[in-house]
Amino acid sequence: MRAIVCQQFGDLDNLSYREYPRPEVGADEVLVRTRAVGVNFPDLLLVKGLYQAKPTLPFVPGLECAGVIDAIGENVTNLNVGDRVAATNPAFTTYAELTAVPASNAYVLPAGVEDEKAAALLCAHGTAYHALSQRAKLRPGETLLVTGAAGGTGLAAVQIGHALGARVIAACSNEKKLDIAKRHGAEAGINYRSGDLKAAVRELTNGRGVDLIYDPVGGSLAEPLSRVLAWAGRWLVIGFASGDIPNLALNLPLVKGYSVVGVFWGNFVQREPQTARRNHQHLFDLCATGKLQPHIHEVLPLENAAKALQMIATRKVNGKIVLKP
Repeated sequence: MRAIVCQQFGDLDNLSYREYPRPEVGADEVLVRTRAVGVNFPDLLLVKGLYQAKPTLPFVPGLECAGVIDAIGENVTNLNVGDRVAATNPAFTTYAELTAVPASNAYVLPAGVEDEKAAALLCAHGTAYHALSQRAKLRPGETLLVTGAAGGTGLAAVQIGHALGARVIAACSNEKKLDIAKRHGAEAGINYRSGDLKAAVRELTNGRGVDLIYDPVGGSLAEPLSRVLAWAGRWLVIGFASGDIPNLALNLPLVKGYSVVGVFWGNFVQREPQTARRNHQHLFDLCATGKLQPHIHEVLPLENAAKALQMIATRKVNGKIVLKP
């Protein structure tokens, strides 16, 4: 089979598109013939050697895909060869024509969900859904501030927050990105490059502050974010796309009575597979009925994976990029 292979950690030039051994299927796994592969920021960190896990070199990156089951392991009873599925792989390897994934991580797709959309609904939307539903317990009518609101997971949070009844405020680095966030459910927008984030939030909330922050950016945004939460607010720590992990003065959550809540979707999927399955099936149902549509920035051939990751690295992606084997 053909796959994207990382020869060594570091530069994206270390990726090659070449023949790679066909995966063996374990007793509790299914083999998926990929039709679409979602590209995510953690994929970039993985290739650079900056992710929490470091696979043995050489390896195939990639966390999510959609396709058709080509073979099943001997212990698998709930899936069949020929089923259309979306799947995540905790061992990576989705940037390939074939990938072996745990059967527990494969989700049968409704007829109305296309492969490209299914591949774009897993990591980013799965993270946002888990963060807002299980970790923050968002209630209709609450105010949600999303940073990096035009990126993959940020835009997913805008869409899902809006669908769950929140008033969504998008924070982006330019007006074009704010326009995209507003088209997908944000009621208001803040350009944090040209304006004062803290002052803008106070104005938009009549001085009260926001109930929730969904923050995949980190870095220098953390200081103003630490001061705009309302009483009993929740600050969802999603990641650090800025490249900098900020420090937090703990007197602020103490005196303002807010919580800082970590969100690690990958661990959640492994620790609570049944809840994760319900989350994903709900997302697919929302997509099938037209209530939720992932924003696909571009579809590229699988061999252009390095280009896709470079676009993510330079923050040129609004929504998701999908690769096609």
